[in-house]
Amino acid sequence: MLKLHLCLPNSFFLCNSNIERLSMIWIVGVRKTDQQMLFLCNLEKVGYLWGLCGAKERLKLVKADLMEEGSFDEAVDGVEGESLLDPCIKGTVNVLKSCSRSKCSIKRVVPTSSCSAIRYRADAQQESPLSESHWSDVEYCKRHNLWYAYAKTVAEQEAWRVAGEEGIDLVVVNPSFVVGPLISSHPTITLLLVLAILKGANNEEYPNTTVGFVHADDVVACHLKAMEEKRASGRLICSSSVFHWSEVVSMLKARCGEQVGDSNPHRMDTKKAQELGLTAFKIVDQMFDDCIKSFQIDGLI
Repeated sequence: MLKLHLCLPNSFFLCNSNIERLSMIWIVGVRKTDQQMLFLCNLEKVGYLWGLCGAKERLKLVKADLMEEGSFDEAVDGVEGESLLDPCIKGTVNVLKSCSRSKCSIKRVVPTSSCSAIRYRADAQQESPLSESHWSDVEYCKRHNLWYAYAKTVAEQEAWRVAGEEGIDLVVVNPSFVVGPLISSHPTITLLLVLAILKGANNEEYPNTTVGFVHADDVVACHLKAMEEKRASGRLICSSSVFHWSEVVSMLKARCGEQVGDSNPHRMDTKKAQELGLTAFKIVDQMFDDCIKSFQIDGLI
């Protein structure tokens, strides 16, 4: 079994999944903001982490701020692998520079980017299946107010630039819309959208977009392959089926409104991830079944 010290900043949805399911040692760096209470001091937010299997032996919480250069030096000290989750643009550079200062011990850096850094382009349908060579068009993102995709695209491009300058072995995981069971009683923003559909939003309007979906388990497995496999390289697309949200809403017995948005049909090329051993991504039904069951267990529906 792989034995690594890992650092996972932010993105508690994937951090939760990783800590519970993997036999590793974890260091979690959490961003501090002026608008919210520091997670590390909020037992309601992070107290459940200590109840996860192996947490007492393998979990360490380290205060860090993605926007402050050098903030992650302590978090990456002695780390052999680094999985960067949900970075902002400046945070990407700061974390990678901390990794560079500790590169005598860090063998590879595995940031989590997004398929949003790949698929937002006017020719997505014509270019499908979209591969690691494709990038979202930042002008297209600006034109359609796709600021999440814009940030993800620029942040990943910055990661590749800094990795090249600093000589860092970088392998990027690009997941699509992540769905899976809750571990915390506090749904993430991603799952709040699913929960709103299940409960019936007040305005009964849902995203008029076509997106790929992937199970959290598959995203975790892809990160492991990216860290374990020496032959892993470049960008690894982690995505199962592509659906329009109206199809998902229909599956969940809800209704989709007429909100205007990006709805380019497309397909994702996951060949590189499959070649590393991820041969069968869980289908959309499994993703939402696991998600719904966890909502029921926690009394959210």
